[in-house]
Amino acid sequence: MIFNIFKKESIDTLRDRRTLMMMLVIPILIFPITLNVFVSISASFQEEAAVKTLKVGIVGDKNSYFAQQLNEIPSEMGAKKLVFFKDSASLMTELKKDSIQLGIITDKQFNEALKAQLPARVTWFFDATEIGINERAEQYMKIIEVKAQQKRYDELELDFRKVTPFQTSYQNIASDKKMVGQIAGGFLPYIFIAFGFIGCMYPAIDLFTGEKERGTIETLLTTPVARWQILFGKMMVVVLSGILASSAALLGLFISIEFLDIVDNQEIMKIIHEVLSPLFIVSMFSLLFPLTIFFAGVMIPIAVYAKTFKEAQSIITPLNIVMVLPAMVGFFPGIELNLITACIPVVNVVLATKELISGTLEFGYLALCFGVMVILALASVFVSYKQFGKETNVVS
Repeated sequence: MIFNIFKKESIDTLRDRRTLMMMLVIPILIFPITLNVFVSISASFQEEAAVKTLKVGIVGDKNSYFAQQLNEIPSEMGAKKLVFFKDSASLMTELKKDSIQLGIITDKQFNEALKAQLPARVTWFFDATEIGINERAEQYMKIIEVKAQQKRYDELELDFRKVTPFQTSYQNIASDKKMVGQIAGGFLPYIFIAFGFIGCMYPAIDLFTGEKERGTIETLLTTPVARWQILFGKMMVVVLSGILASSAALLGLFISIEFLDIVDNQEIMKIIHEVLSPLFIVSMFSLLFPLTIFFAGVMIPIAVYAKTFKEAQSIITPLNIVMVLPAMVGFFPGIELNLITACIPVVNVVLATKELISGTLEFGYLALCFGVMVILALASVFVSYKQFGKETNVVS
């Protein structure tokens, strides 16, 4: 009987275009479209910043120190046009008006410090909201500084190796898989949780509040079927919708990576293929399944209580923020899966997925996270059962 109710409600749900859009179409399309647009715009901005001719303001004339040094830097390092000012006030005015993109101001004792072989103070001014400006300033300054250092070594007749006490190197011992896990580990579960919640929302409202609005819930309750069977049949549809939405999001991500050339590095592509293995997908869905049941168990009592579709939507939609907000913990560095975080709902799923992608998830923590989510799922199902059993809630 539960299966018959599930089958009937599934067919009705799949006939609803709005539900199909939220459950399948949007999750599948959002990744290819968003990532393609983001990569295209980002590449366009970076290319534009690399070839853009910068106007560099200098206090002084063409014989000033930085004018000579900048003219010696080849155009391959970035096209530039020098603009000279009599004082720093006029330079700052033009910089704020974006007439120039970089400004160079030196101390009054700049030339004396250079001659005395002392540190000479120079300040670069720029607008940090402009992409690539800061990097270009650092690039120019590094070239000029290296030349000035080499000149001082020659004047002092020094071998630069004798004044460089250490030759330091830094080696990252984390595997590429672990690095990908740290980057994608916070983003991936956040998306799945968000779409899982949205995938549950519309079917939950339609199957309970919608039935009340249409006046069909009373007819359904008069059939010789136990009320808990009706609840479980409908809840299975809500859970299935959430799982399908999460799966569609995963499919959309796979399409983006595999067919849109979002990732050019073959090594990273190899790691991504290893991560998206059957074992990873099974392990991830073992956590998402009880979480989706928990989402359904939270929404159904609200949908049962609400008198209209609009009322249910106005209550459940803000709840989306409350449920999905803990998923953002995956973006924060330093928060790891332990006995405490493994017992925090939603947070444990995010951190466990992060460890799963990195390949460092311990089975004990996975079992604990799964156990916690199963307990919460059962508790939410019990609350739904109690609410659905109240005559005042199910009869409009």
